[in-house]
Amino acid sequence: MNIHQRSFRAATGRIEANHVSIRLGHGSSAFEAVSDASFDVSPGEFVCLLGPSGCGKSTLLGALAGHIKPAAGVLSVDGHPVKDPHPERGIVFQHHTLFPWKNARDNVAFGLKMRGVKRGQRRLEAEKMLDVVGLNGFAGRYPGQLSGGMQQRVEIARVLVNQPRLLLMDEPFGALDALTRLRMQELLLDIWGQFRKTILFVTHDIDEALLLADRIIVMQAQPGRIREEITVPFERPRMTEIIASGEFMRLKQHCLHLLHSDRRGDTLPRLSPLGL
Repeated sequence: MNIHQRSFRAATGRIEANHVSIRLGHGSSAFEAVSDASFDVSPGEFVCLLGPSGCGKSTLLGALAGHIKPAAGVLSVDGHPVKDPHPERGIVFQHHTLFPWKNARDNVAFGLKMRGVKRGQRRLEAEKMLDVVGLNGFAGRYPGQLSGGMQQRVEIARVLVNQPRLLLMDEPFGALDALTRLRMQELLLDIWGQFRKTILFVTHDIDEALLLADRIIVMQAQPGRIREEITVPFERPRMTEIIASGEFMRLKQHCLHLLHSDRRGDTLPRLSPLGL
C-alpha cells in the first residue's frame, strides 16, 4: 500500500486536552508553564495556538509530541493518552533537524528505514513525497545545498511520509524571509488540502494564524492559559488575498486587543463568529 492509498484511511487525529497543567524546571526553579488548559481538535482540523513568547504554546506541543509529561490532566490522541514520542505524531520545528550527511531523499526515507521498509520502496515513497512538497529533482541534494525554505520542505516531507495521525508544527516558518514564508504557507495549505491531516500549529504571528487556521486558540502568559477560541470564517481553499479583506482586518484587530490586553490585565467582550 503506497503513501497515497494510506492517506485515505479512516479519519484519525482527534486531540483532547483535559485540564492540562505542565511544570518545567526542578526544585526552587520550577514554575507552571501551562495551567489548566482544556481544548479539543477534530480529525482533519487545522488549529493554531496563538500567543506571545512564554505563554506555553511550544510546551503544549512538546507534551503532545510525548517529550514532556503534564503535571496534571490528560492529553490524548484518538482516545489514547499520550505517554511517549511516536511517528504517528509528527513534529516540525522552526529550525530543521535534517541529517547533514544524508541527502534529501535519504532524510525523508529515514523513518521508513527504521520501520523496516525495503530500500526500493522507501526510495520511491520518499521521492513521491518530495514531489508533493515541490522538490522534484532535488532528491540528491544535501541540506547544506538547499535554501532555508527548501530545508523546511524536506522536513515536512520527512514527517508526512510516515503518515502521522497529526502534524505538530512549532513556528516552522519563523526563521524564513517574508516572501519565502508566504510561499511556505501556501504550500502548507495545499498539502493540508490533499492529505487532511490534523494540524496543530504554533505561531505568534496573527496574519499567519488567520490565513491558515480553521480555529485559533489564543493563549496568555504567566502562567500559560487559554484566553479565547476564535473560529475563522473564511472559506477554503484560501488565497493570500484575504489578508486585505475587511473581515480579516477586524479579526486581526480583535486578536491584537486580546494579546495587548493580556499585558494590561484588561478584559474584552468575545468576538462574534463573523468578527464583527
